[in-house]
Amino acid sequence: MRPRLWIGLALSAAAILAALLSLVWTPYDIAGLAIAERLQPPSAAHWLGTDHFGRDIGAMLMAGARTSIAVALVAVGIGMGLGVPLGLLAAARRGGLVDEAVMRGNDLIFAFPALVIAILITAVFGPSAVNAILAIGIFNIPVFTRVTRGGALGLWTLDFIRAAEVAGKGAARISVEHVLPNIASLLIVQGTIQFSLGILAEAGLSYVGLGAQPPTASWGRMLAEAQTMVTLAPHVAIFPGLAIVLTVLGLNLLGDGLRDRLDPRLRRLP
Repeated sequence: MRPRLWIGLALSAAAILAALLSLVWTPYDIAGLAIAERLQPPSAAHWLGTDHFGRDIGAMLMAGARTSIAVALVAVGIGMGLGVPLGLLAAARRGGLVDEAVMRGNDLIFAFPALVIAILITAVFGPSAVNAILAIGIFNIPVFTRVTRGGALGLWTLDFIRAAEVAGKGAARISVEHVLPNIASLLIVQGTIQFSLGILAEAGLSYVGLGAQPPTASWGRMLAEAQTMVTLAPHVAIFPGLAIVLTVLGLNLLGDGLRDRLDPRLRRLP
């Protein structure tokens, strides 16, 4: 196993474990305010210091990991759950009206970045973590559609697919039984990459006030609240920024490592 896969796995596991642990325990109550202890630097009592409300930054990061990972995971699930079937359908009907309709629909969604989609949704329903999930999830749909279609198109010309057609299997059955298993590794790698981008997108949406709202902890909102105190208490901004960077880096390294591990063309490369 390559070092970057181990590093990515370790960083990703650390973020996920922190998120899971925050469901049952945090070193301090993130809802409790202690104004007398505001903006304290890292110490034995507060390893990562406190914010402008006196809340423990370590506890806030644990709770923020839960929010970021949950939003990204559900958003990737939405994108994969809708995008993969659409991609399989487009590949099965390649060159036809259905294929053209699916791909032009993808182009339409790609014309609106996740931030623009979030603004549109927020204008109707208001800012929240659920609306951030919808915005990121909608943007993920064409990504998985294109990846699925691209991987499936090459398979439809192979002999084993022709043999399945001769055996009387329909396009839907061939897509599920033969095409999907052969592009599963591609989808796993893409899912890992979109997971990291989902965490980054959630942080960005929360930073501009379109994501999770108080009292829900969010790494992006922690950065937004800290921007006016960088010179006074730099640790308030440094640790949330490091959490985002390390988590996204870990997931990207994990995706690269999985690609090298699962792609037979790359297994023997040094």
